[in-house]
Amino acid sequence: MIESHAVVSHTEWLEARRQLLAKEKAFTRERDQLSAERRALPWERVDKSYVFDTPKGKQTLADLFGACSQLVVYHFMFGSDWEQPCKSCSFWADNLNGTPVHLRHRDVTLIAVTSASLAKIDALKQRLGWTFTMVSAGGSSFNHDYDVSFTRDELEAREVTYNYRPIKLSVTEQPGISVFYRNASGAVFHTYSCYSRGLDMMNGAYHYLDLVPKGRDEANLHPPMQWVRLHDRYGD
Repeated sequence: MIESHAVVSHTEWLEARRQLLAKEKAFTRERDQLSAERRALPWERVDKSYVFDTPKGKQTLADLFGACSQLVVYHFMFGSDWEQPCKSCSFWADNLNGTPVHLRHRDVTLIAVTSASLAKIDALKQRLGWTFTMVSAGGSSFNHDYDVSFTRDELEAREVTYNYRPIKLSVTEQPGISVFYRNASGAVFHTYSCYSRGLDMMNGAYHYLDLVPKGRDEANLHPPMQWVRLHDRYGD
């Protein structure tokens, strides 16, 4: 219980903190090594043509890079027949505002891709004050090919592949992040994708919660993110 947590002298606190700091530094070094291994993964060429509905009209996957050679796609859960988006994906998306301008100065374009129509996307962005680019893949197989969108028939008939393993799902949309590289000749390569808990590192709010005494405080919630709301609905 948090009320009965150990309370010690400043000297004892410093010693405990230094011991944890050694572990934190080791973890940071291991994370840096893991990041290097992630970047060293082999690539696969994207030969399939994808067309998206965007604020600039129809665009191909190569067009979405803009002036950058690297593209990060957040697969946002908002089905073409859904009235409301996934509240958890909206929690992640709140972390995107203000980020793309910094990434562009490191040769990276960051966007969100969803199955919903451009009209639904525009209404949602206006409602929540989002300024990052979000486009619709509803007219293509892009989200399906990258294992985040499934038909109801697929879900009812069999297990599907999500997070690199067969699994039984009940929801047609799932979250994910995919990374692409475009070379000087215009060829596009898929370099990385992650799903499920692999997205944790992209949510700054969760990392702040990991610092405080109560942590994420989700152990007794089913599902754990039951507490999350669209940020304009916490007063409801």
